[in-house]
This record gives sequence, C-alpha cells and structure tokens, in this order.
Amino acid sequence: MKQYVIDDIGQVDYEKMKKYLDDNFKDSSMDGIYWIPIDEEFLDDVQTEHEECQPFYFAVEAVPERIVFELLVRTKNRMRCDCMKYANESQRNWLIEVVDSLLQKLEILA
Repeated sequence: MKQYVIDDIGQVDYEKMKKYLDDNFKDSSMDGIYWIPIDEEFLDDVQTEHEECQPFYFAVEAVPERIVFELLVRTKNRMRCDCMKYANESQRNWLIEVVDSLLQKLEILA
C-alpha cells in the first residue's frame, strides 16, 4: 500500500492530531479511521464521470505511534470500481500539502 506516514510522534502531538481528525474528519464507524474528502478539482476524468461513486476520499489511520495517510483514492459507495485507484501526482501532492499544513497549524514536528 502506498502511504504518507508520520511516525515517531509523541503522545501530546498524537492527541492534538487525533482531536483535529475527530473534529473534522470523523466519518467512520471504526475507531482511529478517518476519511479526508478530496477536492473535486483534483479528480481525474474517470472519477469526474463516476458521479454515483462520488465523493472520493483518502483514508487515514491514527494510532499512538503514527498517523498513516493512504494514497489510495476511495469511495464509500462501491467496493471495486475503475475510479478507485492510487492517487495521481496532483492528488498525491494535494494530500501531502493538506497534511503538512495541518502539522504546521497544530505545531507538530515544527
């Protein structure tokens, strides 16, 4: 699995990140799993055409020793579809910018 991983974070930083994720992206029934919706402007042609599969997300797993941002574009509406695939360059860069901005905002690894 392709991932963007923030590891070796301390308990205080983990709690700050978890609170932010709980407040802003808690859309999963599984504890520690979050869904970051992808801005529509970053969807590729197939994803844009698949309106029934929208919205698209990146999954995030938060555990005390690390935060894992999957680089797989997912939909909650289907288990398999051509529109679910690894992030293209613009989607990957967008997610990394979102994560890096969040780390800066929360003063984690600053």
